[in-house]
Amino acid sequence: MTEFLTSVIRGLGTGSIYTLLGLGFVIIFKSTQVVNFAQPSLMILGAYFTSYFAVTMDLPFALALPAAIIVSAFIGAAVERVALRPMVGEPVFAAAMVTIGVFFALQVVAADLIGLQPRQVGAPWGFGSSAIGGVVFLHRDLAVFVFAAVIVTALVLFFKYSRTGLAMRATAFDQETALAQGIKVGYVFGLSWAIAGGLAAVAGTFVGIGVGVEAGTSFLALKALPAIILGGLDSIPGAVIGGLVIGLAEALTKTYQPDLFPWAGANFDQAVPYIVMLIVLLVRPYGLFGTPEIERV
Repeated sequence: MTEFLTSVIRGLGTGSIYTLLGLGFVIIFKSTQVVNFAQPSLMILGAYFTSYFAVTMDLPFALALPAAIIVSAFIGAAVERVALRPMVGEPVFAAAMVTIGVFFALQVVAADLIGLQPRQVGAPWGFGSSAIGGVVFLHRDLAVFVFAAVIVTALVLFFKYSRTGLAMRATAFDQETALAQGIKVGYVFGLSWAIAGGLAAVAGTFVGIGVGVEAGTSFLALKALPAIILGGLDSIPGAVIGGLVIGLAEALTKTYQPDLFPWAGANFDQAVPYIVMLIVLLVRPYGLFGTPEIERV
């Protein structure tokens, strides 16, 4: 039982990172209908700036992380204004292709900034761990779970009670109607990218705790795609549940697969998120909480 609980806590920590990344994908998709493939590069840039402020400038982590969030949010908004705003009215597929180009451009920038050696992010938790009743948990996993819970709560309150949040919800529901009601749709687009950039910075920082960040770390963010496919591309609750489920599936597979299915080979847990994604696409393409698309002919 202690082994099971240890794996569950580990999975919730990893799943919280997927949740933060998935929320960035979902917020942009809800407002613009575009899948943002540049989210992984925003993540690695956010982690770099946390490292820059905390390690290079020697700021306390409590100040370095918010500063990195602000910078990443600005980068996200700038990307939307420069690369995506001109694509309004163009096919969604073309806009998605633009985000792939943005991904590679930002990836080159991140690789130049980071250099050849991994950069530490200066977080106080590192790989420290504690044990209660034989159940071992990393401080990092507990921290990211708490951070994710606070951020999700804040986002829910923002979308439910703030005027800007209501404007974003209206835009997600129907852009033309929102525009007719006087909502600045372009501002909503930029804000959604800024929020996604800030979320990516938090996720990237926690990814880099203990192991450091390097340019290739950005590919880990692709595991958020199975999470949002499972939960639904346009569902914030789906991103939360999908992220946690994918994290748990990966952690439990890593713990039990070597004994139960050794023939599957080493590192099979890394393939589990994508296997789940394929199954969901075959059985329920719009995910657990996504909006089914109905086409009449």
